[in-house]
Amino acid sequence: MGDWRHTRAYALEEVKRDTEERLFQPKERSVPSNSFSRAFGFASLGAQILFGTARDSVVSRFSKSTKDKKETSNNGDDNNNNGSSLVTEESLMLSEKNAERLANALCHMRGAALKLGQMLSIQDENVLPPRFQAALDKVRAGADVMPKKQLESVLKSELGPEWRSLLSEFDEKPMAAASIGQVHPAVTLDGKQVVMKIQYPGVAASIESDVDNLMRLIRVANVLPKGMYVENAVAVAKKELALECDYRYEMEAQQRFATLVREDPECRDVFYVPDVVPELSSQRILTTERVHGVHIDSVAAYPQEIRDVVGTRLLALTLKELYEWCYMQTDPNWGNFLYDAEKDVLNLIDFGAAKEYSPDFVENYLEMVHACAIKDADEIIARSTKLGFLTGDESRVMLDAHVEAAITVGAPFRTEGLHEFGSTTSMTKRVTELGSIMLKHRLTPPPDESYSLHRKLSGAFLACIKLNARVPCKELFHHARERFYQRQQERSRESKAMHAE
Repeated sequence: MGDWRHTRAYALEEVKRDTEERLFQPKERSVPSNSFSRAFGFASLGAQILFGTARDSVVSRFSKSTKDKKETSNNGDDNNNNGSSLVTEESLMLSEKNAERLANALCHMRGAALKLGQMLSIQDENVLPPRFQAALDKVRAGADVMPKKQLESVLKSELGPEWRSLLSEFDEKPMAAASIGQVHPAVTLDGKQVVMKIQYPGVAASIESDVDNLMRLIRVANVLPKGMYVENAVAVAKKELALECDYRYEMEAQQRFATLVREDPECRDVFYVPDVVPELSSQRILTTERVHGVHIDSVAAYPQEIRDVVGTRLLALTLKELYEWCYMQTDPNWGNFLYDAEKDVLNLIDFGAAKEYSPDFVENYLEMVHACAIKDADEIIARSTKLGFLTGDESRVMLDAHVEAAITVGAPFRTEGLHEFGSTTSMTKRVTELGSIMLKHRLTPPPDESYSLHRKLSGAFLACIKLNARVPCKELFHHARERFYQRQQERSRESKAMHAE
């Protein structure tokens, strides 16, 4: 493992550098908080994109015409052009300027539209057009912040007109701004350092219209592949976003995770979930203990030993959440995992996307992944059909693509020893190629549970790829599978004991 103290010291120096690079420089703009202002914002964005596309098209055609005339004059042959300079309407729609317009508008609108944009940003870069991906990367970095007047209004509404008397200190300058709320450091009356996540006004009530308006723009821009069953995905997203806007739900989820981590001997020393402060929390405000650390993506600059440890812990936790707890924090945003190098602990934050899975679903999914790892095509198809990924009436082309993609994704779990995630770029490229085939031939949308689950699993894999980590994936998976069946036996005994009483 090398000189652990040396690498830890290196990491502490990197923390200082990372903090300097991540200094939050917010743009203060009022959140559109009623249905008219939000609808107008989306309409304005659509008009800007269409106008920009039309203008760029005229400029492009004029430039091409001028170039063709020069080439004809120079070569004496008007058929010399092979068409390579033609700019398509689709490429103009996805121009760098339009991508920038989209990112700026989402950061201004905030709410469900921005959250959906952030969900899309955590994708393999082969899935989305590069310019669109770059815009979403900017979206993931943060949103605009509320003006003080709007901030004060929310605090008074949620905690009462004398809210300042409940705190000894409150910093009006936010330390971060996300899709649904912004975060302010504060100090309680008993001296505890906390952070207060304060929800933007109007975002909860505008989920339906925000998502619908954003999807209209995305369809116009033609950035999503056909055959994605977008309507089903959007319906699931709306349900998930409604829960994320309920900070009381998130508070309960965070308390539940804190208990799970604290009572698990494999977790308690290497993970930490901050305490919540219920008396300073409400439907739109969540106050929690302040923790420190750098985002997972920043750990990519650390020595290999640290990257391996962090990647291993992250994947082990992901498998434990699903297979042992059947309860998962499904938002893989890298900012939700803060590595504290001084304590050698991963701090876990943001539990608004926590989701429970039934043991039956988890068992079928567990055995499907096991089949992927051992290359059992028949079992992959059988479990996929039970779960709802397949109907049983698919063509051979679809089944072959589905099985190959599943076996490709299962590669880390059959690698003996350490799996090197830095060498998996060809894997993601092949899965993307197979995905395009499946989009053409699939007969049914994925089961609702899979949207959040696959977002988290792919996020964990992409984090390990980002870290270039070496992880004992096969060992971790077999341990998680063993623990699942142990827990099943425990549940069965508990159920029998209850019925006996």
